[in-house]
This record gives sequence, C-alpha cells and structure tokens, in this order.
Amino acid sequence: MDFQVILIAVIALAVLGFVLALLLFVVSKKFAVKEDPRIGQVAEVLPGANCGGCGFPGCGGMAAACVAAADAGSLEGLNCPVGGAECMSKIAGILGMEVTASAKKIAVVRCSKACENRPKLVNYDGVKSCRIAHSTSMGETACQYGCLACGDCVGACQFDAIKMDPEKGLIVDANKCTGCGACAKACPRGIIEVRAVSGENCDAYYVNCVNKDKGAAAMKACDDSCIACKKCENVCGSDAVHVVNNVAYINPDACTLCGQCFDACPRGSIVSLSVNGVVRKKIEKKAPAAKPAAGAKPAAAAPAKPAKEWKPIEIKYDGAPLMPSQQILLAGPKDISNPVPAAKETVFDTKRTDAPLPPSQMILLGLK
Repeated sequence: MDFQVILIAVIALAVLGFVLALLLFVVSKKFAVKEDPRIGQVAEVLPGANCGGCGFPGCGGMAAACVAAADAGSLEGLNCPVGGAECMSKIAGILGMEVTASAKKIAVVRCSKACENRPKLVNYDGVKSCRIAHSTSMGETACQYGCLACGDCVGACQFDAIKMDPEKGLIVDANKCTGCGACAKACPRGIIEVRAVSGENCDAYYVNCVNKDKGAAAMKACDDSCIACKKCENVCGSDAVHVVNNVAYINPDACTLCGQCFDACPRGSIVSLSVNGVVRKKIEKKAPAAKPAAGAKPAAAAPAKPAKEWKPIEIKYDGAPLMPSQQILLAGPKDISNPVPAAKETVFDTKRTDAPLPPSQMILLGLK
C-alpha cells in the first residue's frame, strides 16, 4: 500500500476532528447554561437523602427550588423534612432570607389492629408484598381497608422509623420519623398519613381507622373500628372532626388538642399521639355470662308477678242479671293484686231521664 495514501487519510481525519471540536466549542459557549453558584452551596447544606419528602426530585431539585424561591422573595412552603428547622435556617442564611418554622410532621398508621388480632377468614399464600396482596385479594381478615402486614412501608423507610410488631401492628418511632412520606407512598391502601403534630412532644389526636363500612360490618371486622356514631363530631368545639363515608377524620390544622373527641369515642378509635407512643382509650367490655358448671343446681327463679284476670262486677238490668260476657264488656279487667271492694248490685232504669244508658251501650250489651 502506498505510503502517500495513508498519510493523506491521516491528515484528513485530523483536520475533520479539529473542525468538529472547534464547532462543539463554539456551540457550548454560545448555548451554555450558567448555574447559579448558590444552588451548589444549598445542596451542600441539604442532608443528601434524596427521599423526595420535600416534594422535589432529590436534594438537587430542592436546592434549585430554594434559590428560585429566594429570587421570588420568600421561602414559604419549602421544607426539608429530614434536615428540619436547622437545615432550613442554614439555607435561609446562604440566600439572605428569613424562614419561618414549620410544624413538624410524622407518619401515623390509621389502623389499630395487626392482622393477628383481627378475625382471620383466609390464609394468604402469595408474594410477601402489600401491593400484590392488595391487587389480588382482600387480605386475610374481614376488613378490606386495614393493614396487610407485608411490610412494604418498612422497606421503604430509610430512617428505620417504622417497624412491624406481630401483636401491635405497625409502630412509628416519632423520634426517628422525618415525615418524608416514603412509607405513605408505599402503602397501597393509604392507611399511613403524614400528619402535622404540635410541640416537641409531637402531640396529636387522630382516628385510628379507615374502614368505610357501615357500623355493624365494621364492628364484626375489628373491635376498635370507627362506627360513624358522630359522638366525636358533636362534642368538638373547633369544628375539626367530621364523619365522611362512614369514618371520622380529625383535621390537624383545626384541632386544638382539647381531647373531647378522645373521651367521647365509645370504641377507642381515636388515639392520642406523642413521642411516648400511641395511647388508646380503654373501653371496658362486658364479659359474657359464665355457663353453669356441670351438675350445679340452677338458681331459684324470682317469684312471678301476679297475673291479671277479668273480674266483672255484678250488674243487673231491670232486676235480671246480665250475662257474664255483658258484665265483662261493661266492667272491664281488674288486677287481682289490687282487689276492688265487693261488687254491689246496680240496677238500671231506662225510664229515668237523668241517667239513661246510651243507645250505643245498650246495643253493645244486646239490650236493644
């Protein structure tokens, strides 16, 4: 092969590469997008969890949103649930803004019973996934709204704040929960709610049930189910409690933590939340009557009340006694437990004008 041909090819490729590189350089300079350096500074302050609890796709999206909000003049509505107030204060300092403290939010599980404590109807023998179990079956219990106990929410939590207890069901650690909402997104039945709480103790009241069945069906499905009796709604003085679709809901923004609904609930469906855990009202349930032991004599029955019988009064008409049926119709029933004085003869005189028998009564007695 001629060396001159090879040299020409190499030179041509080199010139072509140089021209293309020059073209790319010019285009990159002309269409370059300059990133605000503050975005990088804010991103360094953020925890880097990329949980999405702030409502943006990762911490980079949150940093860009904070810079854009600062340019607009306010950081209101922006909050990093993982970093909390301290993180937002640092961001506000970088951007030269002031930030107002927002209410802390934690996840609450609106189902009071674990599957082991509800009456089982069937045994689920499928993939251990709440989403799959919800799509293919009602679950193992009679409540089609309750927890499926497959643990999708536990796997979604990055902060080890939610655990599955075989007896108590799902338990959220208020000290570890950041309110990112990952567990709520993972639950196919929507029983987990990210809820605003008050103070350092994370105080809140909420209805621990999402069963939308009517009272009788809900009572059969779970001992602590809401039956939509509206007692909580009637006693609430701040209009925070409303019964919708056969289940009560407490608005956290309107709730004043008075506890009236908690005391009024006859089922224990409303619970009190704090950093110490969930407190449920104790409902004293009547124990069933004990069956008599074998061979035991039955208790003596109480004396029966005296029965009532017909006790006519002897009445005569024109000197002739009336028939028993006529006497009963006229005299009426008498209680033998309160005897009347001895009957005395009563004579009716149809010729008298001051007290004649009415025609209707004479017809009733068969005298006319």
